[in-house]
Amino acid sequence: MKYFTLIIAFLLFSCGKKEDVLLPKSNITIVKDVQDLSPIYIFFKVEGKDTIADVNRKSSIISTNWILNIDKRLPLKLVIPEVMKLQEKKRADSAHKNENAENYYSYADSIGKNLAFLPFTKVFYKMEKPTAGSFVVYFKKGKQQVFMGNKEIKIAEILKYFYSIKFEKVPNLVFLFDKEMSYEDYIQYKILLQKDVTHNLDVLPVEFIF
Repeated sequence: MKYFTLIIAFLLFSCGKKEDVLLPKSNITIVKDVQDLSPIYIFFKVEGKDTIADVNRKSSIISTNWILNIDKRLPLKLVIPEVMKLQEKKRADSAHKNENAENYYSYADSIGKNLAFLPFTKVFYKMEKPTAGSFVVYFKKGKQQVFMGNKEIKIAEILKYFYSIKFEKVPNLVFLFDKEMSYEDYIQYKILLQKDVTHNLDVLPVEFIF
């Protein structure tokens, strides 16, 4: 069954009111198709001077694959706490748990003109700085490249640079994302990491947002 085609923004109608989710876009597809899914939406809303991440998970079923459709304008500091709540709910529900069910972020494939998906099932988020002794890859708001120590490098060169350093004891490699960056920038980073870096690693289960 084809669930989504030619969609850049979701137009939802609730109580006669139209609501939009503006998705990030990329010309790289990580996962093209997901079956047996439940959509979850996180809307961008403004109340007075405050930006709100408004979650709608009415259609979510624990035993299915979850697709998180998140507005690209939201800052990461508002998005990730909501994602953490959703993850915790799904992980804690042992009665309906399906070990094969995954979690995905959706984004718009600018070439295929349909949706693409980025898996994040195994990621555990922490809203804090990494512990001392870790080797931090820092993704800073407004930067195309990343910082490793005091050096700014391309994402595709992260592992090459890490393995070129002569450590007395090899530290844990961890990712730290600037909480002030937009969700759109975060997804762009994640797509490039999936393409050029993390598929070469066994697992990097924790991401720090600070």
